[in-house]
Amino acid sequence: MTNDKKIIIYQVFTRLFGNGNNRCQPHGDIQTNGCGKIADFTQKALGEIRQMGATHIWYTGLIEHATQTDYRRYNIRPDHPAVVKGKAGSPYAIKDYYDIDPDLAKDVPGRMKEFEDLVQRTHRSGLGFIMDFVPNHVARQYHSDAMPAGRKQLGEDDDTSRTFDPDNNFYYIPGTALQGQFDMQASAPEPYCESPAKATGNDRFDATPSVNDWYETIKLNYGVDYLGGRRHYFSPVPDTWHKMLDILLFWAAKGIDGFRCDMAEMVPVEFWEWAIQQVKEQYPNLLFIAEIYNPMLYRDYLRRGHFDYLYDKVGLYDTLRAIVCCQESATAISYRWQELDGIGDRMLNFLENHDEQRIASDFFAGNPWKALPALIVSACQNTNPFMLYFGQELGERGMDAEGFSGRDGRTTIFDYWSVDTIRRWRDGGTFNGRMLTDEEKSLQAAYRRILTLCNTEAAIRQGAFFDLTYVNRGGWRFNEHRQYAFLRKWGQEIVLGVVNFDPQPVDISVNIPAHAFEYLQMPELEQCRATDLLSGETTILSFVSYHGSEVSVGGYSGKLLKIQLP
Repeated sequence: MTNDKKIIIYQVFTRLFGNGNNRCQPHGDIQTNGCGKIADFTQKALGEIRQMGATHIWYTGLIEHATQTDYRRYNIRPDHPAVVKGKAGSPYAIKDYYDIDPDLAKDVPGRMKEFEDLVQRTHRSGLGFIMDFVPNHVARQYHSDAMPAGRKQLGEDDDTSRTFDPDNNFYYIPGTALQGQFDMQASAPEPYCESPAKATGNDRFDATPSVNDWYETIKLNYGVDYLGGRRHYFSPVPDTWHKMLDILLFWAAKGIDGFRCDMAEMVPVEFWEWAIQQVKEQYPNLLFIAEIYNPMLYRDYLRRGHFDYLYDKVGLYDTLRAIVCCQESATAISYRWQELDGIGDRMLNFLENHDEQRIASDFFAGNPWKALPALIVSACQNTNPFMLYFGQELGERGMDAEGFSGRDGRTTIFDYWSVDTIRRWRDGGTFNGRMLTDEEKSLQAAYRRILTLCNTEAAIRQGAFFDLTYVNRGGWRFNEHRQYAFLRKWGQEIVLGVVNFDPQPVDISVNIPAHAFEYLQMPELEQCRATDLLSGETTILSFVSYHGSEVSVGGYSGKLLKIQLP
């Protein structure tokens, strides 16, 4: 981790980005609906992403996963459709840890070369390269065709007569075939057969997973006997640990810059402690980002597990969503950073990702502008990373009924599909903007401005932070439930951030306590010139502790007022 740059991650679902088909059919196959390719991430595309303020790009869904598309002519084993979600399949049902998904290649036999070229292209564009590592579970029919010589298949040496064995790669239900509470035949001539049944990925240790389970996956065994009282068997090091370390090192050697580790908290912290340390001995600058939802585990996975950053989902994301939807007071923002108590700079902030509903969807805000104040807070409040999900900056609604995904306010990760706003933004790879509406262009420009400021302004990139909530509670011209204010400082530069979650413009008075001037070592200025970094407009501001600073803020908007100290 370095402090000279604030990390801004552009998450993109690789399969969907380059698909230009504007007539996709629900449940359509790859021939009908088409599929984006690695090659669609041209130098031009990557340059446009970097102009959004991105420092890194997370290519979601690169590794080969279960699919209903038949690639037998390329010596890739087919998957039974009963254990594949959607025609394209889930990118988190990994089928071969050592291979790139054939859907993404223009030349399927040359898919690894296309991946390696993408790494180089990404770096030439000035972006860091992040990919998924999915350690907790694999596809039910996992089989590596591409693993290097000398490796063994997962489960190859397992004793399937035992429910648990420290050196088994999977958990078993001996003497019992899988009896899934879902369509076990689907469109196949014969039902799917698995005997003995293996435990399902979401810690379902029986033979009867339902449609509400991760039924298309099987749980990997890291030496924890869940049914035997969660006893740990970590010495000698379990076989699964060695296999997964080998996979991490395989991809690290390709020159990538980081892993986003799926459901990291479902894998024992002892594994991460053992593995990340070894990876970083060879690749010290490689980032490890954990998807983790249990705040009780945060410090353990940071300090002991050696993760660089953790998802801030159940804290800031859930809070900002509730504030945007008028279900929570803006005062809750203060509680969230206080709860982190010293690890705030290690949390990854976001307002959308592939698991969450789109801001502009009917299930969230219905209007992307409503979340602009939340964007300012999430991206500018601290020095920690911020992540943007592709299409968020264009107001993508995610309201298609694509197939398996259904009309749920999310962009599908299971189907072959085309994302409307991204397709029109790309415009066949030209990115000329002619197919975007004025509203979409305006929103994109707002995102670009805010995210670019995260690194061009030292106070936002690396400055100290001071929350102004406590001194503005009950203010006669400050509604602490719908407005929020904070300070950032670096050197002789101050940024006063003020946001308004309400639709109507407000004239507010922001109190700045004497303690803030002492803590940040700032002089009090009866009159000073302040420039709004978002609009470029300048104003004369009173910056003192004995009366409020007068600020006008538009509806669903904010200001970042920069003050140059004498």
